[in-house]
Amino acid sequence: MIVRVPTFSRNEPYVGYAYGYPHKSAYRRFDPPVPLAHIWREEDRRSLFLYLHVPFCEHRCGFCNLFTLANVGADLPAAYLRQLRRQAETIRAALSDARFVRAAIGGGTPTFLDEPQLAELLDIAESVFGIDFHAVPASIEASPATLATDKLALLRERGIERLSLGIQTFDDRQSQRLGRPQRAAEAHSAMARACAAGFPTVNVDLIHGAAGQTIAAWQRDVAAALAYRPTEIYLYPLYVRPLTGLGERAAAPADNRLELYRAGRAMLLDAGYVQISMRMFRLAERPLDAGPAYCCQSDGTVGLGCGARSYTRRLHYSTEFAVGRSTVRSILAAYMHRSPGDFALADYGVRLDADDERRRFVLLGLLQAEGLDLVAYRRRFETDACDDLPQLAELVDRDLAQRNFARLRLTPPGLELSDAIGPWLYAPRIARLMEDRECR
Repeated sequence: MIVRVPTFSRNEPYVGYAYGYPHKSAYRRFDPPVPLAHIWREEDRRSLFLYLHVPFCEHRCGFCNLFTLANVGADLPAAYLRQLRRQAETIRAALSDARFVRAAIGGGTPTFLDEPQLAELLDIAESVFGIDFHAVPASIEASPATLATDKLALLRERGIERLSLGIQTFDDRQSQRLGRPQRAAEAHSAMARACAAGFPTVNVDLIHGAAGQTIAAWQRDVAAALAYRPTEIYLYPLYVRPLTGLGERAAAPADNRLELYRAGRAMLLDAGYVQISMRMFRLAERPLDAGPAYCCQSDGTVGLGCGARSYTRRLHYSTEFAVGRSTVRSILAAYMHRSPGDFALADYGVRLDADDERRRFVLLGLLQAEGLDLVAYRRRFETDACDDLPQLAELVDRDLAQRNFARLRLTPPGLELSDAIGPWLYAPRIARLMEDRECR
């Protein structure tokens, strides 16, 4: 039986960034730990996603709650890569027949690594997991301060096809409000180098909603990004979370985030971009690269590195997660001392029951502009999504979604409420786990 949760309000559009399910704050310790070979035994391993996590940055921005450390010195990244290879070899032994058809490198800031270290990271993916970056769509995240020309050349030579650049803003005053030591000239220089490097896809992340930001200032930021005509632009609303720099200063986001978002969205649509999700916009003439077959709702993800998460149908797992510097450092230190036997076990995560599997399928489809594939849902679960989740009918009744036999799609007013609709669809059990987790 599906338990209904309270309705959401259009007046509270920003409950939480809904990008997956269950949320990482619902993860707990497994007792006893579960062998990877057991976790993946019944999974289809022919079309997997490989994620590599680099938990280092040159500076931790005020809004950041990612698993990362700044100011780590010169020795730790090299030692981390050696341990990463040990973990990779252990995982490969447990998933000997796995085939990877997508890859992403995130963090942190992967381009914090120097050129030889970046080469070593790619070598691990290629030599251990058999990934050919010239054939497999792969993405890497970068920041302006770390985007050296030699690194760009290396990534393109090795076949990385998508560069995601965390610009966030081209405005010096906005950078200061975000707790980000970035100057406009540095952002523009990085954009120019990225666009000239020959990546098939260049993405730009922008953040709106710091206190005092006006619509006119935000429109200047969006216009500055549009001047480079990147393939993709993401519009992120600012969240102020515990233990972040802004959170420690008790800063509050602006109360006009929805108006800012609408202004930015209108500019992108007028400039020839197509909306893919609440945040993601892509040039209409540059459709998504299909690549080898992969479906995030049914195919698994293998996470490599401290802070990386792995997904199977019935169990999600990772290392422990934290935001505070001292706790992140202690988790990373524990990772650095793990043995191959430790890497062969999952000891932290969440088990998905049948209800969670259905909710995850719904969320990963519904929060995309193309909507939830109702036919695929029926094929997978042998039931109707709207029967399993009666809440979905409320979206249609409130003109936040439209339904036909094949699809349930959010309308534009529904898409802009994705960060309210997503948490509204979380199972009560998962919501309680998230609420009970102490932020560290």
